[in-house]
Amino acid sequence: MSTTSGKPTRRRGEALELAILRAACEELVDVGYAKLTIEGVAKRAQTSTPVLYRRWPSRAELALDALSRREPAAAQPPEVGNLRDDLLAFLRPLARRFDGVLGETMRGLFAEAARDPGLDKLVQDLIARVAPESGISTILDRAASRGEVDSSRLTPRTVALPLDLLRHEVIVRGTPVPDRAVTEIVDEIVLPLLTLRPEPTAG
Repeated sequence: MSTTSGKPTRRRGEALELAILRAACEELVDVGYAKLTIEGVAKRAQTSTPVLYRRWPSRAELALDALSRREPAAAQPPEVGNLRDDLLAFLRPLARRFDGVLGETMRGLFAEAARDPGLDKLVQDLIARVAPESGISTILDRAASRGEVDSSRLTPRTVALPLDLLRHEVIVRGTPVPDRAVTEIVDEIVLPLLTLRPEPTAG
């Protein structure tokens, strides 16, 4: 049962949860993560704060859940035909996804996760959904099969590097991430580190 009187509405189960998560997303868009409160979300969802606290003990967990529902999983990486173009075609849309509420919220969540280790896994789960390392792995495996990449250099750390650098831009430098930064990540760091170099000719 809904109401326009400002009193809590009588909803239960999935209908109530979806209404709360929708309200949390709207609050994030309107006031940002820095000003997000459980009380503000409860008021917008027309429910009570104890209802929210029973499901989400903190605003960070509520924001993470709301964003996980709001943000679709990343698409499969495109196959343009060469490593540089494949990386740019994958990283550029990811960089744009961090514009606005997602990037602003992620910066706030990272700051809170530094003080609350229990949040770290939740933050990493959201990152893995929005910017999956498996996409980079697929691109690098394709490049290796074409002979563009030295397979011996494909360690877990080097495979994670492109997304680690992109997240650094978002968290430390803020958004929007300039296209120049994405290009520099690829051209100045990833390609020199991973691609095969031609053998020097005998003089």
